Amino acid sequence: MRTYEVLFILSPQVPEEEATTLATEFKRIAEGTGAKLTHEESWGRRRLAYPIQKFNEGNYQLLVFETEAGLNELDRRMKNSDRILRHMIVRTDLDHKRAEKLAKRNPKKERLRPAPSFAASPSAAAPAEAMEAPASDETAPVE
Repeated sequence: MRTYEVLFILSPQVPEEEATTLATEFKRIAEGTGAKLTHEESWGRRRLAYPIQKFNEGNYQLLVFETEAGLNELDRRMKNSDRILRHMIVRTDLDHKRAEKLAKRNPKKERLRPAPSFAASPSAAAPAEAMEAPASDETAPVE
């Protein structure tokens, strides 16, 4: 099963109701090709790194799909929509597979931390013994 992240930026002039309508339409298109929506986030209005079509802000939406087929139809529809400033579809399951493979090949070694030097030295324990009161009367002066 392939995992895809779909991130798109809507024009800031698009009302909130229309933004949710567009998101549901894109979900319907993807599910029509056999994709299953696993995660959806609305990041809201954010400042763009550079102006796009003279806009400095945009409404961000993130959708995560799992599918056996690609999302070519969704990509085509997003390219043709004038409400979308930018979109990006990224296959992420390959990155997760690579990370798991690297983790198996190079497992993290458990590191033993050395004991603190002040607790291990015998001189550190001596002042604590000097502070204790004598246990017997033998060391006390006789009057």
